[in-house]
Amino acid sequence: MDTDLNTLVDLILSLWARFQSLAALILSPRQFTQIVLAVVLLAVAHLLALWLEPKLQAWTRNREGWAKWRLRWMVVIRQRLRLILFVILSWIAVVVVRQIIVWPSARYILTLVASIATAWLIVALATRLIRNRFMQRLVSWGAWIWVTLYYVGLLDETYQLLDTLALEFGEFRLSVLLLLQALVATGVLLTLARLITQTTSTRVRQNEDLSPSMQVLVVKVLQLVLYGAAFFIGLKAVGFDLTGLAVLSGAIGVGLGFGLQKVVSNLVSGIIILLDKSIKPGDVISLGETFGWINSLGARYVSITTRDGKEYLIPNEDLITGQVVNWSHSNDFVRLDIHFGTAYHNDPHKVRAIAIEAASSVSRVLDDRRPVCHIVGFGDSSVDYILRFWISDPTGGLTNIRGAVFLALWDAFEAAGISIPFPQREIRMLDEAGMDQSTGTASKMSPG
Repeated sequence: MDTDLNTLVDLILSLWARFQSLAALILSPRQFTQIVLAVVLLAVAHLLALWLEPKLQAWTRNREGWAKWRLRWMVVIRQRLRLILFVILSWIAVVVVRQIIVWPSARYILTLVASIATAWLIVALATRLIRNRFMQRLVSWGAWIWVTLYYVGLLDETYQLLDTLALEFGEFRLSVLLLLQALVATGVLLTLARLITQTTSTRVRQNEDLSPSMQVLVVKVLQLVLYGAAFFIGLKAVGFDLTGLAVLSGAIGVGLGFGLQKVVSNLVSGIIILLDKSIKPGDVISLGETFGWINSLGARYVSITTRDGKEYLIPNEDLITGQVVNWSHSNDFVRLDIHFGTAYHNDPHKVRAIAIEAASSVSRVLDDRRPVCHIVGFGDSSVDYILRFWISDPTGGLTNIRGAVFLALWDAFEAAGISIPFPQREIRMLDEAGMDQSTGTASKMSPG
């Protein structure tokens, strides 16, 4: 313990001595002039950025037909415009000073500032590939600090200092340096895994030989394998012992089996749905009172959008255990039924013909599957019919097509003089003597 403490003190003193020597070098008259020049270049870069940003933004907005990735990179360039201009001006100044003054010390600080600024710019552009905001900031700041220490020559001492700051539990030793290396390595590997997954997913979705559900399954398995491999390779690369992690994973698995049964059930149900192809993205389904089409299949739930714009997240287990109506499982043909009635004095043969023609006049009703109309009963006040017709676009809605057919029936019956009966009741008012006030006759009252 005393040895580690003495080593830590020696490292701190060594860093402080290096820092003092660097500060003395910077504050010398010749080097201080270079610092002033770098500050002036930074101010010039700021003024140029203020002038160029609106012009660059207006030019970008006029780029019609550009791919989204190009537009995103233009936004990144506009956000880093000051740093880009400063890097360009710094290297121009280095070249100019080299032509005027031949001594290397006359351009040492200026070259150092230009090199660090260039490295910062490369880090800023490269870390834009990381989508996770926290991981992006962590990698950015870590890389900026690393390149700065590298160029000022304090990297080895910093490594030793971070490696000295450690926690030890028996044979296990976790230092700050090891932790930072693990975070950076895992972040880089996860970013590479995401890029590979995106590229492969695009090609899988373009493969017409795979069904939509199989495409989703391939993408999900690929994501699981790549992200899992990136995580474990990142830990192994910095020296973590994965044996204890395997034991811990077994214990966690037992706990998951008892405490997260629903979650595991949804995960297994999701895999079953993808394998048996019972539902797939784009299918129109109804589950209970929910009717809509499937947007995406997730590991835990299925996203369904209804006609009114609501998005329901249905657990995968409900789709396995419940009764699901898939309107487009094997094909997109859907038969719809509507019921209506006409008066008894109307010719039923004429009614059936008019109803079929009215349904056929609606645009979404299929012509190759002609509508049919049948009498289904003789009601109290009407002859009851059923009209059946087919459509091939259930995603366009069912209620609206029924309404369109009803409206076509109404117009056709009005033109043909066919009446649609409705229940009517007659009320007679009796006085105290039991006389019907409307006719003046006595009304017989049944006893009781």
